[in-house]
Amino acid sequence: MTGPASYLLERAWVDGAVVDDVLVTIEAGRFTGVTPGAGNSRLRHATAAQKREFHRAPGETHRLPGLTLPGLANCHSHAFHRALRGRTQRGRGTFWTWREEMYALAGRLDPDSCFALARATYGEMAAAGITSVGEFHYLHHQPDGTPYDDPNEMGHALVAAAREAGIRIALLDTCYLSSGFGAPPRGAQVRYTDGDAERWAARVARLRPDDSTVVGAAIHSVRAVPDDQLRTVVEASAGRPLHVHVSEQTAENDDCVAAYGATPTQLLADHGVLGPLTTAVHATHLTEDDVAHLGGTGTHACLCPTTERDLGDGVGPSRHLRDAGSPLTLGSDSHAVVDLFEEMRAVELDERLATRTRGHWAAAELLAAATVTGHASLGFADAGAIAVGQRADLVTVDTASPRTAGSGADAHTAVFAATAADVTHVVADGQVIYEQGDGTRVGHDLVTAIERIWA
Repeated sequence: MTGPASYLLERAWVDGAVVDDVLVTIEAGRFTGVTPGAGNSRLRHATAAQKREFHRAPGETHRLPGLTLPGLANCHSHAFHRALRGRTQRGRGTFWTWREEMYALAGRLDPDSCFALARATYGEMAAAGITSVGEFHYLHHQPDGTPYDDPNEMGHALVAAAREAGIRIALLDTCYLSSGFGAPPRGAQVRYTDGDAERWAARVARLRPDDSTVVGAAIHSVRAVPDDQLRTVVEASAGRPLHVHVSEQTAENDDCVAAYGATPTQLLADHGVLGPLTTAVHATHLTEDDVAHLGGTGTHACLCPTTERDLGDGVGPSRHLRDAGSPLTLGSDSHAVVDLFEEMRAVELDERLATRTRGHWAAAELLAAATVTGHASLGFADAGAIAVGQRADLVTVDTASPRTAGSGADAHTAVFAATAADVTHVVADGQVIYEQGDGTRVGHDLVTAIERIWA
């Protein structure tokens, strides 16, 4: 779609509530008008055949039946992990045996196969209503650790893949220096390391942002970045998003205490890593002091429930963190599932299992985590809301599918009933990036990219 456009939304999430018959106008990729009540319920009383119509001519008003949300933000992704789906679940194992399979995959990738896999994975995200992704990128160099002629070739491949899929990317270029608390990198890990934080910072300084790309940073973990290197990463990432894996496994906590006499969160606090631009990913096994540090600094907490359950990590204290002042965001991490609707409801449902009580998170709070809060944490503060001046992202959900029918067509439908399979139409920055019927193409792209890697 080019030029100005307008959509009549049957129902839409606007200003924290679901309202009917919302007319939105779009120009240059941004909302220029948002008018509730403009359709006088014509869509809701139309026939099924009429509701399925999507007018394509520029300048006409496109009717979107169903429930339309702002674009979703996937705040934690390792795109290449998508090739592991269905493979690491065969037989028994632990997080650490899963990691060895991931390393085997990492050793097979080159810039071309990385691009193809990422483009297909981001296409799956687009089909699920995701319009921004935070790519936690640490696969930097050639298999023997030698830099490519372009030291950022792998990062550039990810940016190009996101652009072709139609979604925005925060490239969270990751500092990774050790296989664990001072031990040198080994095996596939030699691809990850720049040697020290100063050389990492010099490489990252060559990356350039644009309107659809944020260049952020990441500390892989306290086991992979020694304490004397942390301050360099913080200084090099000033003013930009900074993400870090925190306390995903109890073994990491135990080893950190043994090495430094502090928990991972305490170590990060001591070296100035925490703050409103920082996101602690997973934040699963925390002490009360850890929660106070994260909340008191306004550090975001990105939970990835489908990966955390797949790996047997545990359930993070999401509500406790939010009440302490740590905003919630969501990610699909290893892409065992790419479905932000499932991630949203899993936050609440996992809390129920952990506490044996219900009602920890309201649907509106979880929608905010998946939209406006998530985008802001990635550096896209002008996305995540259907409002004048914001980036024009629209995600329409079928409210009459076998999963959603009769559930109220409201915020609770989105959070507690819908799945990615119910997404029928997605607009990002004013451009249509997915509509019903594109799923076959997305699946074909994934099969082609993944089979090439494992051949």
